[in-house]
Amino acid sequence: MVNDKKNIDDKLTDALDLENIEDEHDGQSAGGSPIMIPTTEEDKLKRDYNLVRKNLKEIIDTGNTAIDGILTVASETESPRAYEVAAQMIKNVADVNKDLLEMHNKMKQIRKEDGGQKANNITNNSLFVGSTQELQKLLKQQKQEMIEGEIEEQENQDIIDVEYKAKDE
Repeated sequence: MVNDKKNIDDKLTDALDLENIEDEHDGQSAGGSPIMIPTTEEDKLKRDYNLVRKNLKEIIDTGNTAIDGILTVASETESPRAYEVAAQMIKNVADVNKDLLEMHNKMKQIRKEDGGQKANNITNNSLFVGSTQELQKLLKQQKQEMIEGEIEEQENQDIIDVEYKAKDE
């Protein structure tokens, strides 16, 4: 059975004028470079994003070419139907442009959500190694520094104390 498969592969290679193709189990492509298969969700997302972006840009380019052609036909024939088709084509290309922008916004939103989930899973643990007496000294010192900081803030604020005197006095 293996010999039959090689014969078929050889026949196809000859028929298509291709170089000798490596066995697909080697992880090599026809050019000899490794085949990159996206495995993570991020890789799949990037691949799909690039594919959709490429397709939308091709649709926009094709639509622009079609608009140029239909406008030429419309101006030469002065047919109301040709102008109607041109207007519809312009609207369709504008809609595809909007879709392209929406796709960019959705990608940003997906990336922001992924980043937000990672930030929510952060756990910080503080550990004090020492005796109870050392911990009390540390807490007392931090409390004193906090009080001194508040006093400095109050002194740095320019508060003007104004008294109001009525005219009758």
